[in-house]
Amino acid sequence: MPEPHLTDQDYQTLAAFRFALRQFLTFSETAARDAGLTPRQHQALLGIKTAQNTGGASIADLAGFLILHHNSTVELVDRLVRAGYVTRGDDTADRRRVRLSLTEQGEARLAVLSSIHLAEIERIGPELKNLLSMMEAASAKQVDLP
Repeated sequence: MPEPHLTDQDYQTLAAFRFALRQFLTFSETAARDAGLTPRQHQALLGIKTAQNTGGASIADLAGFLILHHNSTVELVDRLVRAGYVTRGDDTADRRRVRLSLTEQGEARLAVLSSIHLAEIERIGPELKNLLSMMEAASAKQVDLP
């Protein structure tokens, strides 16, 4: 594989993009903590919410979404159930599985956090789009066409 020819501008663009992503993740973690959740709990609520339209998330589904081991996901769900954000229910198609759903309290907490996050994405969107365009342009230069 030929060695890529990267410019200083390519490195600066990549660094700026990674910095913007870290800033958003820091924003997200702070917003979750301000709402009384850990960042992982927030992510779990989001995963459960998005799966509700397709029959609900199982523990395995949520573990995959969170990139966690099954036992760690069970512990996380246990904490969310105790906090009143999530309920467990039977899976009508497979009695061995448990389906997760948000409670009214979980829905309300997630709605507030999601609104805050969408506003932040709208705020930083133009910068991210600009950085992505710059990265695409740099990537196109790297492709050696025959």
